[in-house]
Amino acid sequence: MQCRFCHNPLTYIFVDLGKTPLSNSFLNYEDTAREVFYPLRVYVCEKCFLVQISQVESPKKIFQDYAYFSSYSDSWLDHVRNYSEMITNRLDLNSHNFVIEIASNDGYLLQYFQKKGIPHLGIEPAENVAKVALQKGLSTRIEFFGVDCANRLVQEGKRPDLLIGNNVLAHVPDLNDFVAGMKILLKPNGLITLEFPHLLQLISKNQFDTIYHEHFSYFSLMTVEKVLAYHGLKIFDVEELNTHGGSLRIFVSHKEVKKADSPNLNYIRDMEYTSRLNSLDTYLNFDNKVKEVKEKLVTFLKQEKGKGKTIVGYGAPAKGNTLLNYCGIGPDLLEFTVDRNSCKQGKVLPGTHIPIFSPLKIKEKKPDYLLILPWNIKEEVIKQMGCLKEWQGRFIIPIPEVTLI
Repeated sequence: MQCRFCHNPLTYIFVDLGKTPLSNSFLNYEDTAREVFYPLRVYVCEKCFLVQISQVESPKKIFQDYAYFSSYSDSWLDHVRNYSEMITNRLDLNSHNFVIEIASNDGYLLQYFQKKGIPHLGIEPAENVAKVALQKGLSTRIEFFGVDCANRLVQEGKRPDLLIGNNVLAHVPDLNDFVAGMKILLKPNGLITLEFPHLLQLISKNQFDTIYHEHFSYFSLMTVEKVLAYHGLKIFDVEELNTHGGSLRIFVSHKEVKKADSPNLNYIRDMEYTSRLNSLDTYLNFDNKVKEVKEKLVTFLKQEKGKGKTIVGYGAPAKGNTLLNYCGIGPDLLEFTVDRNSCKQGKVLPGTHIPIFSPLKIKEKKPDYLLILPWNIKEEVIKQMGCLKEWQGRFIIPIPEVTLI
């Protein structure tokens, strides 16, 4: 196996999470016997420090019929609404500008540009998700983004002033083709903003459950800088975000555009250097930390079940499926989970086959514990599930360590 950026042979394992199904492949119970499991082994490149998994399935298989809809999270909608206001003011966007979002999902973000009368286009490979955006009247193309797509758009005169990619960079198997496409598509004085979970947070906060087969790569700022620079793009500013357990939003231009590095960019560079993200030892120590989290969580759940306590889950996110499969947590420990996404209700989680119900099931069951699988939006979940107080139920936060609320 070679690094998907620099093609260096990969020999060092970052973490081995065993074998799991695709984390967003929810099943009807009668289909569980035909389920396919794949190795979830993560490597680190000793040359460029890109953390990555091997490709086990084609992107078409993973994303053509996708179960993730961005609009089901209120906190995420608040986040992107604030982004649309910020970037519109920063770039003074109006009806004469053009915005493209790559991996536009169900139109969760572009709807805010639509309301401002700003011309837009979404590019989304998951047909079932893109159709929701189209029903909202949002201009959307159903295809994967890369050099070919970029060249077609340029020929049509569709070069954006603003090119957006939120949490898509990790989902790209052909990283060089994707970034080269952005370089081709962006107007000479245009701006790219990319958001992605920060590898430094993944390591420091034991966020191993954010690793799954749909995420091909995991990025530090220094590695993203190398990838973009190789393709003639330059980061000139960065913001730290609290989304997805700690993310970065980078601001990118063509390297020919003269922009001074912001103080925050130098701050994040220094922070990564101080945290020794340029040292192989930092990556090779992670596997042992993950094993400790697994042991503590499973021990706690077994102890409470032994006392006759009822434990159920909230959410059916991809990260939750990584956590449950790696820890070997099934219906014997977690009776069921609930999710607001009606597309998941009535199905079972991949691998563990834990049934998924509507959140209304919580009031009916009155569990002693509610394990929050999408811990990155725990405040939103705790607010939604305030009914637990009625019977003295408690919330379990699994990452970075077992915490009761």
